[in-house]
Amino acid sequence: MYGAIFEDDYGLREFCKNTIDDLENRCTNYCYITRLEKTVQYAKQNGYDTFTSTLFVSPYQKHEELKQICEELSKRYDINFLYIDFRVGFRKGQAKARELGLYMQKYCGCIFSEEERYIHAKNK
Repeated sequence: MYGAIFEDDYGLREFCKNTIDDLENRCTNYCYITRLEKTVQYAKQNGYDTFTSTLFVSPYQKHEELKQICEELSKRYDINFLYIDFRVGFRKGQAKARELGLYMQKYCGCIFSEEERYIHAKNK
């Protein structure tokens, strides 16, 4: 059994409350841990025996930190973690998405990442 699960509740206020004092480390100290733990909990509660993350496709994410967090969650919740470095197919995947006319978000989804994307685009 496999599938993608989408969560509608972003939790912006909770996110801001937990990251505002350390914005530079928000990914590793809050986002990765919080969101991956929800993923693992969902997997366990719904009979999945393995989990992974789409974050492993992005060369812009903190790959080693993600992997370490997933390994720790795997042990804590007694569930398999499937590690594949999907970054090798990143550019090919982008080209295919463009060919198909798919939307490609240019930031991770957090409000501070969007701000960084905007500033970077403005300064080009």
